Amino acid sequence: MTNIIFLFGTIAGLIVIGGMIAVIVASGGNADMSSHSLLVGYLIMLVALSMIFFGVKRYRDQELGGVIKFLPAFLMGVGISVVAGVIYVLVWEVYLAATNFVFVDAFAKAMVDAARAKGGEALSAAIKESEDFKVQYADPLFRMPMTFIEIFPVGVFISLISAALLRNPKVLPASA
Repeated sequence: MTNIIFLFGTIAGLIVIGGMIAVIVASGGNADMSSHSLLVGYLIMLVALSMIFFGVKRYRDQELGGVIKFLPAFLMGVGISVVAGVIYVLVWEVYLAATNFVFVDAFAKAMVDAARAKGGEALSAAIKESEDFKVQYADPLFRMPMTFIEIFPVGVFISLISAALLRNPKVLPASA
C-alpha cells in the first residue's frame, strides 16, 4: 500500500508541478493574480489529484481482490494527498527561491490594486494588509503550511469521493 501511495502521490505532485510551470511559462514568467489564474490552478489540482481515485482503485483491484472498505480507501487517498502536497510545497519553495520571491511583491501589489479600484478607506487597509502579508510570508513556518493548505483540502475532498465510489465493488470492477 505504501508503494502505491508514494507512486500515485508523486504522479499527482508532478502533474501539479507541470501545470504550475505551464501556467508560469504561458504568463511570460509574470505572477498572474487574476481569478482566472486561480481557477486554472485549482483545475490543475483536481486533474492531478484524480490520481487518488486511480491509486485507490489499483490497490482495491490488485491487492484486495476488488473489494475495499470506505476508511482504508479514504486513508489511502489522504496519504496520496499528503505526498502530492509535500511535493507541491517543496517545488513552490524552489520556485520562490529561484525567482527571488517576486510572487510576494506581485501578490501584495494585486491586493492594493484591487482596493484602489474600490477607492476610499479600503485602499489604506489594503496597503497595511499587503505589508503585513509580506512580513508573514517571509516566515517559512507561515508560508509552507499555507502552501500545503492550498492543495490538501482538495485532496481530502477527492479522497472522500473516491472512497465512497470505490467501496462499491461494482464501480469499475477489476477486469479478469
